[in-house]
Amino acid sequence: MDIDLDLARPATELTADLVDCESVSGDEARLAGAVEAALRRYPSLAVQRLGNVVLARTELGLDQRLVLAGHLDTVPIAGNLPSRVSDGRLHGCGTSDMKSGVALQLRAAHAVGSGELRPVVDLTWIFYDCEEIEAARNGLNRLSAEQPELLRGDLAIVLEPTSGLIEGGCQGTMRAEISLAGTRAHAARSWLGDNAIHRAAPVLQRLADYAGREVEVDGLAYHEGLNAVGITGGVAGNVVPDACTVTVNYRFAPDRDEAAAEAHLRAVFEGFELRVIDSAPAARPGLDQPLVQRVVTALGGGQVQAKLGWTDVARFATLGIPALNFGPGEPNLAHQVGESAELAVIERCERALLAFLAGSA
Repeated sequence: MDIDLDLARPATELTADLVDCESVSGDEARLAGAVEAALRRYPSLAVQRLGNVVLARTELGLDQRLVLAGHLDTVPIAGNLPSRVSDGRLHGCGTSDMKSGVALQLRAAHAVGSGELRPVVDLTWIFYDCEEIEAARNGLNRLSAEQPELLRGDLAIVLEPTSGLIEGGCQGTMRAEISLAGTRAHAARSWLGDNAIHRAAPVLQRLADYAGREVEVDGLAYHEGLNAVGITGGVAGNVVPDACTVTVNYRFAPDRDEAAAEAHLRAVFEGFELRVIDSAPAARPGLDQPLVQRVVTALGGGQVQAKLGWTDVARFATLGIPALNFGPGEPNLAHQVGESAELAVIERCERALLAFLAGSA
């Protein structure tokens, strides 16, 4: 059944409407359709649909363009729908990550599209699918590879959960497998073999001894980390295994690109066979840009902190577009059964964003 989104409703109520429209990754079509239909009610907005990605633009001829980006999908439902309000919080899947942020995007679209607000910058809105799963299906990733001109702007704000704070840039992330080889033997005659799992001991010791860098980039402090996130091996309960694989995850600061991150991993695990299986670049915060500084002042009260994690700001960074994270959701509650968002923070972020767009903040 279709849903009718009324973008004139406050962001708190609009968040509940969005949450109650289930949109687990890969199943965003119903919500994307509702967002598209709601945006098409405003003739001043140029709206297009690309799969389950919905875009809208203003063409006011202003000097600068701001991109507001947010994903429509959530992790799988865990018995936490429909939404409910309790103790000043909206509870339900996607409340923090990141339908409260999407509600802010839609409220801005209503204010501009209805003529209630004349923005001081041209605007692009991007509502995209499949952020919570593999990068190959990420709607923003597809756009950046196939139609990067649609992402162009002087600054992008990704409305990921930040508890209403400004978080600059993001860490890069890289996963790699370290393969250990041994010789299979009967466990009763183990001296005839070479236990591959035992060979993982020095790899694990290097990880235990590892101290991540703390590095300042554009005035923000990023803390790196390198951890084992998986280990596999074993044949049967009576066999000395001949193979073992340790999977590691490296979170690296924005002063390193992916090539430098891989070189660092190979140096840490010198002497071992290492294969990179997944990688995404870091993003510098670009705090020296005038528009970025204005956003930090208006939305963050002049305060900004490093994003300790990876977000889609990196997609914009690869295109040379500075990007910030800002949203009313709470990152520590994302993906939890008890996910919720504080109503007062949603209201505060809505006021701040609209005031900035109007040039009054």
